[in-house]
Amino acid sequence: MADGGGIPGARERRVTSGDVELCVAELGDAGRPTLVLVHGYPDSKEIWAQVALRLQDRFHVVLYDVRGHGRSTAPGTLRGGFTLERLTDDFLAVADAVSPDRPVHLVGHDWGSVQGWEFATSPRTRGRIASFTSVSGPSLDHLGHWLRDRAVRPTPRRLAQLLGQTRRSWYVYALHTPRLPEALWRGPLGRRFPGMVERREPVPADAPPYPTASLPEDAAHGAWLYRDNVLARTRRPRADAFAHAPVQLVVPTDDPYLSVRLYDDLDRWVPDLVRRTVAAGHWVPRTRPDQLAGWIAGFVAEREEARRTGTPVPAPAGTGPHAERFAGQLVLVTGAAGGIGRATAFAFAEAGARVVAVDRDAEGAARTAELARLSGAPEAWAECCDVADGPAMEKLAAKVTAEYGVVDVLVNNAGVGLAGGFLDTSAEEWRTVLDVNLGGVVHGCRAFGRRMAERGQGGHIVNIASAAAYQPSRTLVAYSTSKAAVLMLSECLRAELAGRGIGVTAVCPGFVATGITSSAVFAGVPDDEQRRLRERTTRLYGRRGYPAEKVARAVLRAVVENAAVVPVTPEARGLRLLARVAPRASRALARVEPKL
Repeated sequence: MADGGGIPGARERRVTSGDVELCVAELGDAGRPTLVLVHGYPDSKEIWAQVALRLQDRFHVVLYDVRGHGRSTAPGTLRGGFTLERLTDDFLAVADAVSPDRPVHLVGHDWGSVQGWEFATSPRTRGRIASFTSVSGPSLDHLGHWLRDRAVRPTPRRLAQLLGQTRRSWYVYALHTPRLPEALWRGPLGRRFPGMVERREPVPADAPPYPTASLPEDAAHGAWLYRDNVLARTRRPRADAFAHAPVQLVVPTDDPYLSVRLYDDLDRWVPDLVRRTVAAGHWVPRTRPDQLAGWIAGFVAEREEARRTGTPVPAPAGTGPHAERFAGQLVLVTGAAGGIGRATAFAFAEAGARVVAVDRDAEGAARTAELARLSGAPEAWAECCDVADGPAMEKLAAKVTAEYGVVDVLVNNAGVGLAGGFLDTSAEEWRTVLDVNLGGVVHGCRAFGRRMAERGQGGHIVNIASAAAYQPSRTLVAYSTSKAAVLMLSECLRAELAGRGIGVTAVCPGFVATGITSSAVFAGVPDDEQRRLRERTTRLYGRRGYPAEKVARAVLRAVVENAAVVPVTPEARGLRLLARVAPRASRALARVEPKL
């Protein structure tokens, strides 16, 4: 076998299929379950390099250049040489060569996924596919039915979906133009396309160069994928296009070419379906290789274990809202021993995330981690750390990264309460509230946010601020100042990190029943009066009755929607509106001194 081209350590072979020779690369032990990764347009097998390298220790990973792409040869006659029937012949030739005695696990991206749907629904491939993971590419049969259903039975929503996908599919029409696409790809478009992709979808720093030198010819040949298949199949879709293998569907939420609505009817065609969503654009194998490799490995491992033991496949990790989005992701929450932090850890656990619960209360953090596992987290850990201690937070970030991986979602929640006027608040009290409420957020963003940025695969940071961030108060001077700083820090970070695919959200809860009132400090007040005020404030917040669980649900929605600022309670939303449209009224309200 020859060296595998642009994939380090890969072994290369040639496989004949009809009148073409396919270039096939392999990694890992051939005795392990076989994964076949199929690339899209206008790519070659190297698009899968980052994912393949992450899977090679657990599986026999196989990649091949589709006919007319990369180092595979093109058919003698291009017209009619790229039909789904011919592509199915190629897949079967590769599968027979690399795994003659066992079915393979199929993974496809873009046109590799379009092909994969054909393979996973064609009667002649039954028994050769153990599972199929689809990324950014629908079945042309399913698409044909989807288009027909919306055209024949239109509603305002269905028409909007139809028109939206029609607009996204502009390139499909362009590729049906005779000769012009080939001329553009072999000319200016072929030179500029790599830079266009890199600017639109930044990739990790360690990603290999994109694309291979064969791009202009690959793209010119690949135009026949569209011409040979799209119109013919979508006009006359098969009525029996049911999947005969379990399917994992990975849907990028920011794909400019394919609407997430294309998959609304998929349960009709796939009896065994697991859905995943990822906050990314079209080229997920390059921009999110960690997440994609993790989902593929988990899906395949579960199917292999079920085949080996004869037991049913376990339910997908996560049963709560947004499980499609967060299952398998690593989420770290500070201040997780109680209140909003604990509720947020549980909400992510119910969504199938792996959870790191951080608090200076080691016992409380351990209890949160234990309950998170019972709530659905596949894994959960407790870490003891004071967020106000910058070096300690840096050590924590290094430990978490080394032992559990780079954090996908960071929730900076830890905080302390301090009530009192400016003249009553001591310098030490100012130092404490700023060190925890602001410093803790700064330390968390620096330690974990930097690692997110260095990984180059996106992520999200949630900073728990407060309605006090935009509503001044004569009795919450230090607290309001710290939370206003958190809000501005979040806005600044959001602008800085947007180009790295990292979202930043400031969540402003309002009056929520948590333990912060029982430990709040009232500046300039004797100890016996401190107790009375804490008990009184705790009763008032409890009477308000807004639970931390609602804030936790708002946190998950904020990450899914990549929201900038999220006021949670009705009063938090009202105060934000007041501050924006009637600032004089907001200032007048600040003069009111609540009676406790």
